[in-house]
Amino acid sequence: MTRILFPGTLVLVLGCAAPAERVPLRPLPENGQVLPYAELLTRVRAQASAANEAFYLDHWIDLEDMAKGIEQTSRFLSKAEEVPAKNRKILKEVTDDLAANAKKLRDAAATHSVKDATVALQQIIFKVRDLRLTEESGPQPKKD
Repeated sequence: MTRILFPGTLVLVLGCAAPAERVPLRPLPENGQVLPYAELLTRVRAQASAANEAFYLDHWIDLEDMAKGIEQTSRFLSKAEEVPAKNRKILKEVTDDLAANAKKLRDAAATHSVKDATVALQQIIFKVRDLRLTEESGPQPKKD
């Protein structure tokens, strides 16, 4: 009986401890469909996180793909519906900067430039943070 329980328990424990696979995000349809701001913000946050992970692991091709996705999502964000009032004023500028930094990240990934990728990723994360839905109270640290 213990011979049967031990392997079953081992499989159960190892199965639960395995890291979760990221579900790849499908490209957005380029048919001009307008999507909700919150959905696109969640998407670009996931892309920035996945890009950071790919960079950490030196998965340059994945990083380049993530950068392309961030570029595409930033185009959709600039035309999003249901944009919070506090973000309407900054949306165009931030999404333009986000797209420009995504292009820099894509170029850095293509050349395997750790320094340029670091700078681009940092700027992307700052821009995504600027777009968040809720504003925390208190003074925010100044970005360079």
